Amino acid sequence: MRILFVGNSFTSRNNLPGLIKGLGGARGIEIEHKLISAGGASLRQHLNAGKAAAEIASGGFDTVVLQEQSTLPIKSPDRFRESARDFDEAITAAGARTAFYLTWARRNAPETQQALTKAYGGAAVELGATLVPVGMVWERFLSQHDEPALHDADNSHPALAGSYLAACVFLIALLNEDPVGTAVPVKGLTADTAAQLRQAAWDICSDLAAAE
Repeated sequence: MRILFVGNSFTSRNNLPGLIKGLGGARGIEIEHKLISAGGASLRQHLNAGKAAAEIASGGFDTVVLQEQSTLPIKSPDRFRESARDFDEAITAAGARTAFYLTWARRNAPETQQALTKAYGGAAVELGATLVPVGMVWERFLSQHDEPALHDADNSHPALAGSYLAACVFLIALLNEDPVGTAVPVKGLTADTAAQLRQAAWDICSDLAAAE
């Protein structure tokens, strides 16, 4: 499976694509990935820069994962939706499918998760795209557990545990695979913590699916 990721440090931090590749490999799915990332970049900035559009048009990707600037869907959902439509048009024309990486609220502003979820969820429904509900899983996990910390010290970026939980959600939502039992060692995470995160991702995603 060939995946193109378009986003910023919420995707590049802790090498999220590599974590997803490791989990996929444990389930017998070979993943090739490419990342187009710029610090703090919005999807509109990526569109204007042209690199992402050229990469999509070159073809060969099965899925293109879009990650908006972390607070833009809260502050300007219409602008996010316009960028999502423009990207989806290019992705569909290239024969790939669109997936949205629904991100999380800042640690000191948990109430903003609802706006993020609404913006990304609405775009996914409108465009018939895949929603990878990482922020929703983070929200549920944080309501149930104090450890491990998912946010980094800046209260915004993901700690390694947060990125690993995100990767588990990608495995479920994008690849339709169960992360439980995929004991691929991750440098910086204990085996027990990794197992806890895999189980939590599966349990929470199952609950979210049942609630739809």
